[in-house]
Amino acid sequence: MLSFLPGLPSVSLLGAASAALAATPWLAAPIVLARRLRTTPSLDDIDLAGTTAAPTPRVSIVLPARNEAVHIAACVRSIRASTWPDLELIVVDDHSTDGTGDLAREAAAGDPRVTIVNAQDLPPGWFGKQWACQSGAAHATGSLLLFTDADTRHAPDLVGRMVRMRERRGAELLSVAGHQAMGTVWERAVQPSVFTLILTRYGGADAMERATNPRDVVANGQCFMLSRRVYDAIGGHEPVRGFVAEDVMMAQAIQARGDRVSLALGIGQLSTRMYDGLSSLMKGWGKNMYAGGRHAMWWGAVGQRLYPLFLLSFPLGVLMPFVALAWCVVAMLLGGAASTALLLWSAATSAAILTSFAAANRLNGDPIRRALLAPLGGAIVLAICVSAIARGNNVRWKDRGYVSQ
Repeated sequence: MLSFLPGLPSVSLLGAASAALAATPWLAAPIVLARRLRTTPSLDDIDLAGTTAAPTPRVSIVLPARNEAVHIAACVRSIRASTWPDLELIVVDDHSTDGTGDLAREAAAGDPRVTIVNAQDLPPGWFGKQWACQSGAAHATGSLLLFTDADTRHAPDLVGRMVRMRERRGAELLSVAGHQAMGTVWERAVQPSVFTLILTRYGGADAMERATNPRDVVANGQCFMLSRRVYDAIGGHEPVRGFVAEDVMMAQAIQARGDRVSLALGIGQLSTRMYDGLSSLMKGWGKNMYAGGRHAMWWGAVGQRLYPLFLLSFPLGVLMPFVALAWCVVAMLLGGAASTALLLWSAATSAAILTSFAAANRLNGDPIRRALLAPLGGAIVLAICVSAIARGNNVRWKDRGYVSQ
């Protein structure tokens, strides 16, 4: 029998071993995540000074925008500051009612590289973002296309580093995972949870580059680059017109034709503030969690049916250790009995979760103490997942209703 703390019942060696074995998935998570991050290159690895003699293909940046008055001017100005020598920016005003188009024109300040176009009426079966991207690509003249969101901010060297990293990795589609700006406690709790879930599912650059199943690749719709040749070959955004997670489906389409999909970290080159509070977090992730995420499941129709269980397992896996640990501590404080094996399991798994979340915050350039928000993040993500599963494929975004494929 083993005794760990005064007042706690002793636990058998078998009980301690069982607790350790039960904790293995949680204990392994920080190690797996760290390994995957180590195999993911950073745009900082690119030596731009050493590539001055390399070809400089024209890059067409397509920026769809619907009611983005808060972001559009800063985004356009950041792209105009790019040091890439051959670049054009096409802003697609998707029937905005808040003056987005006028603000974009003002931010363009007569720059001949910037074109502002109005999206035509949305055809049946299309999501608004995909139609805006397709409309913008129709005006593009570059051999490389870079699709980005209005809530992003681009460093001057972003485009150049993406071009060279795409060449280095031999990738057709290259996404950038940038800094996530978070202004409220809700964002600081939820965003690390969601991005840890995505990294757990897909892995890093090496895992995606070696993938043989299209469902094992992903793109970041905030910022990804591919060639005009392949974009046209797959039919542009038309094949993904009815999917809420169009970036995931675009990556799958690219991989399915035998081309490489990859990812690079760009913490110093790209910044995004996706949501500005609890309500927008719930709405934003709620539209993607079920209707979009289910297309990442294996096993065909069976996997689709099992997906709700898989989806719920992550936030529950974050919450359960903290709930169990709190129960043990309260029981001890009240003079009751607490299972030593349960205390060992909950303490070990809680520590592992905090380690994973601390690493996520450190990677993003945030204080590691924010990892203490992990239980709150898990609870909110659980609520988002339950709500998303209840809605099924029905999606509402930017004052439009859709039914995702």
